[in-house]
Amino acid sequence: MLSVAYQFSNPNKPQVENEYEHVKAENDWTSRQVAQYADRLRGFCSVNPLKEYALTEIARCAQDPYLHFGLKLHFGNSDVDLNDPKSVKQVCRIFRAANRNRMAIVVHMRSSITRKRPYGANEARIFLNKVLPGAPDVTVQIAHLAGAGTYDDPAVDQALAVFAEASTKRDKRMAHIYFDVSGVVGYGQWQEKVTLLVTRIRQLGIDRVLFGSDGARAGNLAPREAWSAFRKLPLTEAEFHTIQTNELPFMK
Repeated sequence: MLSVAYQFSNPNKPQVENEYEHVKAENDWTSRQVAQYADRLRGFCSVNPLKEYALTEIARCAQDPYLHFGLKLHFGNSDVDLNDPKSVKQVCRIFRAANRNRMAIVVHMRSSITRKRPYGANEARIFLNKVLPGAPDVTVQIAHLAGAGTYDDPAVDQALAVFAEASTKRDKRMAHIYFDVSGVVGYGQWQEKVTLLVTRIRQLGIDRVLFGSDGARAGNLAPREAWSAFRKLPLTEAEFHTIQTNELPFMK
């Protein structure tokens, strides 16, 4: 269960007073919801990694019995620019903190579309070469096959291709990296990208691909509908079964 506390510091939305208090309150609310079903849910704290309070909040969440499992980061809604050395330096600090606290990371890696930040192979290489090494011991889940939902933008495939190549070369930095397919199949012009999507999934490795449905709001598919759409990809039954049953370490 992913907190959306980072939204209180989304630079594309109106600023709120006492921002950090709202962030803590949202993370605490998430903790309380997880506590009701602690036998099957895992809570993830969230924060804008560029904020001065980010490390403080991660340390606080790491002590919470229902949030210590992981950290949700959203580069797009935090305006993380992987071409900005200051942003990269700060994000590296965040990854090291998560690793130090044994917190898995779910990251929406796609940079801000609203602010037209550059994105593609170059940004994926920066992430692979500079950011990922900060969290060598924990699971890192990259959302939306490295995009922001849909597979229409060629830049998304350019970014994903970097990880696909690293995976096929058995790059050690990919050892704990997973990718979810949320918000991709069933959206936009996905039918025109069927062959490419299947190729990338196989290059990444079926065992590191996770099914996901994204938030069931604003026209998004509900989980059952998202799975039905995903099943339309020309994967084998064995491949579908593997993806359906893939389980992340923190869920075991």
